[in-house]
Amino acid sequence: MNDKITYIGHSTIFVEAANSVTVAVDPWLEGNPLCPNELKRPEGISVIALTHGHSDHASSAASLAKANQSTVCAIWELAMLMKKEGVADSKLQPMNKGGTVEIPGSGGLKVSLTNAFHSSSFDASDGNTYYAGEACGVVLELPSGKTIYHAGDTCLFTDMEYIGRTFRPDVALLPIGDRFTMGPKQAADAVRLIKPRAVIPIHHSTFDLLSGTPEQFKQVLAGEDVECIVLAPGESFSL
Repeated sequence: MNDKITYIGHSTIFVEAANSVTVAVDPWLEGNPLCPNELKRPEGISVIALTHGHSDHASSAASLAKANQSTVCAIWELAMLMKKEGVADSKLQPMNKGGTVEIPGSGGLKVSLTNAFHSSSFDASDGNTYYAGEACGVVLELPSGKTIYHAGDTCLFTDMEYIGRTFRPDVALLPIGDRFTMGPKQAADAVRLIKPRAVIPIHHSTFDLLSGTPEQFKQVLAGEDVECIVLAPGESFSL
């Protein structure tokens, strides 16, 4: 069995490692207009990794973690908000940028938080909105040796070159929707800095405000030595 990435829509992905450990990154399931109905209540999610607290990235995290007894990796403030939402202390891996955690019982899965430039807040179940720490990127180093970089929501920044040089990601998932994140041109420049083997565009086509499209992204990437993989919600890519 190969490692596999399944695109759920918007910025949500499920990563099924070859050893059957499954990671959900930025789970937005209920309320996500792109999420297929059959994927709204997944089972067998071992780990949840969060880039930031906005509702289109983290609103399903606590309920998913409690239903699956998942380990949750997030920046400290957001991890404490997951605790407030009922996730057990024993299932939390609070982190911060620059840190790496090897997940117990995962066969060697490592989760790292990188820099990103974006805001972050969390709409809690008590009706209040809380500061959720800084936004991050997430790097998954799978037991197989394959590496995935999920940039979260971010603008372009030149230290992406360092992320690429340090982690050498096989696949980068980059936002292309514009307005709130990079658009296609900036995301293409990010590819040139990171130099992944393959890139998957995310954070697009969900709302009319997101004007960047996969077609535009592929056009500005033409001629680059990278495989651009455009996935519809529910589709998968094997590493």
